[in-house]
Amino acid sequence: MKRHPFIMAVCSDFAGQVRGKGFPAEDLADRLAKGVGWTPTNVMINCFGAIPATPFGPRGDLILLPDPAAELKVDFEDGGVPEHFFIGDILDMARAPWSCCTRSYLKQAVERLSAEFGLRLRVAFEHEFFHGGVAERPGGSYGLDAIRRAGDFPHALIAAMKAAGLEPETVLPEYGPCQIEATMRPALALQAADRAVMLRQVTQALAFRQGSWVSFSPVVTPGIVGNGVHVHFSLEDEAGKPLSHDGDAPDGISDIASRFIAGILDLGPALCGLTAPSVLSYERLKPNSWSTNLTNLGWRDREAFVRICPVSDVPGEDVSRGFNFEYRAADGAASPYLVLGALIRAGIAGLEADEPAPPATLDGPGALSAEEWALRGIRPLPSSLSEALEALEAAGEVLIENSEMRIAYLMHKRGEIAAVDGLDLAALAARYARVY
Repeated sequence: MKRHPFIMAVCSDFAGQVRGKGFPAEDLADRLAKGVGWTPTNVMINCFGAIPATPFGPRGDLILLPDPAAELKVDFEDGGVPEHFFIGDILDMARAPWSCCTRSYLKQAVERLSAEFGLRLRVAFEHEFFHGGVAERPGGSYGLDAIRRAGDFPHALIAAMKAAGLEPETVLPEYGPCQIEATMRPALALQAADRAVMLRQVTQALAFRQGSWVSFSPVVTPGIVGNGVHVHFSLEDEAGKPLSHDGDAPDGISDIASRFIAGILDLGPALCGLTAPSVLSYERLKPNSWSTNLTNLGWRDREAFVRICPVSDVPGEDVSRGFNFEYRAADGAASPYLVLGALIRAGIAGLEADEPAPPATLDGPGALSAEEWALRGIRPLPSSLSEALEALEAAGEVLIENSEMRIAYLMHKRGEIAAVDGLDLAALAARYARVY
């Protein structure tokens, strides 16, 4: 049968899944203007494909409007059809942003940061994933052999990323067996989130075409280091001038960046409800796991909640453009739009509170007394998704100002908790591995 060009209009939902509707390619101009039909309850489909509960029922209609600035088209040159989709915004029938659209949630935060403070967030996502279907060699962490055993997958992934305009920066073997990390160059917040969605889809499409599989699940193999999504970010003004660094300030952090980070640290437990949003996420957020489990600001510390990333120590060198922070409590179960939308809102709360961040821990929180923990506001992160959702609910309008979205999101995630209740760790990991 002859193949007809086909395009999908898609969105990233509460479960971090990409869903949408397709149309013949010749209808693109019409669909860019009018969108495709969508349904409120679609956002309540959990990562396992079920709808345990919904506040919307079978009623209501929406529009999923493709954004011409968020197009991905990749021909893998393997004889199959190209991967072609547009990420879009979900609108109500009056063409206003729908309350539960994750992309609109981020856009509103970006607009508020600009309008109220004249700031922009520049972001780079680091994605870790498990590459299944390849032979593992013990002791292969960060090894050249780990890439060799992956065959042409890393090479094809870079080619696909370049074809998609994702500006690949690195593809590397990670610490865990069969674990790979892929990174892209920094971009402004909305574009960075779009690229994060695209990267996951390109990676999954490539693996599927090669007869293997990948998983961005927080934990694929119990007892082995998990997969994180590390979010690097820095502040700049509307002209692109970097604003995060001040060489004369404590820890080199400018006043405005310090206040922004203070908000993230203060709202850390609640943030986890949006950035580490699966039951399995909390198997990764544990001590001594090269992840994070406390609300601390750390100096070049890969177990800090927010890490001050390294720049050159050469005297006199201008490091302002490279100076950035890394949020380490996110994973692949989260929609990138929810991650960045929540981080920006937390940062805005810090700017409004007008209090600086506490000093960075130099040797880790374990070197500090209980009194110093209290002075720096260091607290444990939630140990379960249930705890994180309680903190998110207690934060009220600070992180999710729209009550309809807040009610729906909490219902969605509590339904997910119920869906896996009683599963042991091995069964839990196996179930999540195949959906992310």
